[in-house]
Amino acid sequence: MILYFFAALVLLAIFVVVSGVTVVRQGYQYTIERFGRFTIVARPGFTFILPFIDRVGRKINMMEQVLDIPGQEIITRDNAMVSVDGVVFFQVLDAAKAAYEVSEIYVAIMQLTTTNLRTVMGSMDLDETLSKRDEINARLLVVVDQATEAWGVKITRVEVKDIRPPADIVNAMGRQMKAEREKRAVILEAEGARASEILRAEGQKQSQILEAEGRREAAFRDAEARERSAEAEAKATLVVSDAIANGGSQAINYFVAQKYVEAVSQFATSPNAKTILFPVEATQLIGTLGGIGTLVKDALGDGANPPSAPRSGSALDPRAR
Repeated sequence: MILYFFAALVLLAIFVVVSGVTVVRQGYQYTIERFGRFTIVARPGFTFILPFIDRVGRKINMMEQVLDIPGQEIITRDNAMVSVDGVVFFQVLDAAKAAYEVSEIYVAIMQLTTTNLRTVMGSMDLDETLSKRDEINARLLVVVDQATEAWGVKITRVEVKDIRPPADIVNAMGRQMKAEREKRAVILEAEGARASEILRAEGQKQSQILEAEGRREAAFRDAEARERSAEAEAKATLVVSDAIANGGSQAINYFVAQKYVEAVSQFATSPNAKTILFPVEATQLIGTLGGIGTLVKDALGDGANPPSAPRSGSALDPRAR
């Protein structure tokens, strides 16, 4: 009988010891309550509590968690209605405050974020809500983090996932974007045309400058050529004058005959000349050629018996008859 009693005591002691042993998982903290009042926080690992006196109150997740913010309709400052949803990243830093300072911590964080999201986006225009997401996230993070600090919760990040304007606003935005792009295309085309005209004008300017320089150079060249021609003409005139001074009337007849023959040849080679009318008699031309022959003979040394051009042509000269 005594043996059974001791065996019962041993079993009771083992049961009490086992009942007082609590193992806390990694990433969690448990609150320990004694007669319903919070006493300590059990950290990960082995923890012994008094059976039937202490008990585990709340099991708090100490890891960083993600909470979805459901979609909601928000009216912006310019009276545009948009649908918005987001996510909140938070972490519990104080298990006791998270367990006993707020009831339903997840619901509290979600409602707090939702109301502040309405406040922040309601104070902005539609264009600002679409283009300033970083500013919205930063403002929400500051406001929600300050509010949850008393709960032992740290808000690490608030992100707006999606902003959905109504269909008519989306269509209007599409038309506006198209108009802006067409406007930019027209501006770029106009700027390209202006640049092209400027380059064309610059090219014409350079061309005119080069053409003017070419004309100036050509004028200089022409003047130089005329000067040299004048010098050559002067020298030729001097030579002719010397020849006339030395040769007398025969040299004069030679030069006159040469110019006469050149003038007649120009009449013959003219493209507009169909019929040539000589304003002088043929005997005068023959007589002139005879004078040229006489000059040639004199130049060769046969000046003793110079033939007379008029005599050789007396048979053809009607006046000689």
